[in-house]
Amino acid sequence: MIEIKNLTKYYGRGESRFKALDDVSVRINDGEFVVILGASGSGKSTFLNVISGLEAMDGGSVAYDGQTLERMSEKELTKFRRENTAYIFQQYYLLPHLTVEKNVRMGADLAHNKDILPVLEAVGLAEKRRKFPAELSGGEQQRVAIARALAKNPRVLFLDEPTGALDEKTGRLVLDYMINLQAKQDFTMIMVTHNANIAQTADRIIKMNSGKIVGITENADKKTAYEIGW
Repeated sequence: MIEIKNLTKYYGRGESRFKALDDVSVRINDGEFVVILGASGSGKSTFLNVISGLEAMDGGSVAYDGQTLERMSEKELTKFRRENTAYIFQQYYLLPHLTVEKNVRMGADLAHNKDILPVLEAVGLAEKRRKFPAELSGGEQQRVAIARALAKNPRVLFLDEPTGALDEKTGRLVLDYMINLQAKQDFTMIMVTHNANIAQTADRIIKMNSGKIVGITENADKKTAYEIGW
């Protein structure tokens, strides 16, 4: 379980200083698929960055089964992220001079995972493992990024607008892959999006505005990636 209490984050200095996260508290259960929903500037990406340990908090607490991020040294935090979490961005951040297989192996090596073929098969790229990113479509490149993250065998997978740069057909395909893999492997998945349709696929929806949580909805009628609007 991830327990977030009274989380606060500021940006800027002096008169330009503003509160990006304002006393945010919520619990996220193990194996849950949660969507953080909100417009641009609502604080959702900042929230994701802070609870994943990518950015420091200015106040409050983030605890993973009792392990609190704010008490960790930079070395301890790096070790915690390497062993427990993975992050998928809207941009793929693949190394262009490395093959699919070698890009994915970068994630696997962090977790001392020797066998990456299962994860390549899971995202449908086993036959393209020797191709380079430039030889792949946008959807295939995003699936390489997903495979690289999953090769770490993370307890928690963070995703920041992972379908934002994809067309509808490819976006649905990638979203479907992630939902099915999460259900099969039972890791916790936390996704930021501004797309209310995508939120219909999650177990729970956390709505944010102006750095605050303004609503939490249990999704009793989850939809597949092919049942939602786009």
